[in-house]
Amino acid sequence: MSDTTSALRPADPHAAAECGERGGPDMLSWTCPAPLSDQPRIVMGHGGGGVMSAELVEQVFAPAFGGPVLSALTDSAALELGGAQLAFSTDSFVVRPMFFPGGSIGDLAVNGTVNDLAMSGARAAYLSCGFILEEGVGIDVVGRVAEALGAAARTAGVEVVTGDTKVVEAGHGDGIYINTSGIGLIPPGVDLRPQRVVPGDVVIVSGAIGVHGVAIMSVREGLEFGVEIESDCAALGGLVEAMLAVTPDLHVLRDPTRGGLAASLNEIAAASGTGIVVRERAVPVPQPVANACAVLGLDPMYVANEGKLVAFVPRQHAEEVLAAMRAHPLGAEAAVIGEVVDEHRGMVVARTGLGGTRVVDLPVGEQLPRIC
Repeated sequence: MSDTTSALRPADPHAAAECGERGGPDMLSWTCPAPLSDQPRIVMGHGGGGVMSAELVEQVFAPAFGGPVLSALTDSAALELGGAQLAFSTDSFVVRPMFFPGGSIGDLAVNGTVNDLAMSGARAAYLSCGFILEEGVGIDVVGRVAEALGAAARTAGVEVVTGDTKVVEAGHGDGIYINTSGIGLIPPGVDLRPQRVVPGDVVIVSGAIGVHGVAIMSVREGLEFGVEIESDCAALGGLVEAMLAVTPDLHVLRDPTRGGLAASLNEIAAASGTGIVVRERAVPVPQPVANACAVLGLDPMYVANEGKLVAFVPRQHAEEVLAAMRAHPLGAEAAVIGEVVDEHRGMVVARTGLGGTRVVDLPVGEQLPRIC
């Protein structure tokens, strides 16, 4: 990198001032350091869903917790309890701003966990909800978020059954943080995991990518792109049920949130030991999102989504599954974007519109902070 000072940005506004006072950059407070295993402090990139996130989980959390279920490292755990197959998941939400076009942190807190369960084939049944409130936040704001969360739960057909509230001192939070955990039943015969992916599988995305991340960024930074871009935040349980009604023999589903579609594809390629080829022009990117990404210097493949999924489907079922997806409101723009191959195992390659190829790598840190 020829100009590191222009390529990096400090994680907080005080970093630049501290840099000037000490006469040199405080590298520990910057957002995008190299993903070194001996990085001594947590930086924003550790929460971005890329290489640094994976290193944190694999080198710190997984060895500490252990266990065969956790070793699968999926968004939700598939558990057997009392003869039933359960999916269990937890997620925390720290989005800023709390309200944005198309949703709020309350919607995200429900839909994010419901969707993680859906990626195991489960229909969410019950949620827990923990609120971490910053001293000084308005009760009316808390009420709006709670109402949005309750409405999203009712829309998703899930019940909030337990919860917790903590308050932190002013300056030690970002208004409201929320954690939700959820459980649901996995239907008999459903086994969704990346290890089932094989060469010949068809890769289908349920609709346009990059919408949520760009919607958040446009509001946060006060950017205008000619039209208002609304988040795609939605609960995907009904769409997954429509797909499983065609065949329970889907191989893997993933909702491409942090790190975007690129991160999800790379995780599946690595876990399955297969290669993935994506036709770049087949990936649905709305023009406003493409324009915004061009202005911001972003690749839509790496931008987070909150109401889309990517499916790996056996070729013999792909046509029927695609038709079922397009018949559902949340899959109307579903498209086949690629296939699984036996070459370049563990890698994702995109075929460009000019006939060339490029490697779609796992992102190092994050492009857009706090978008979910």
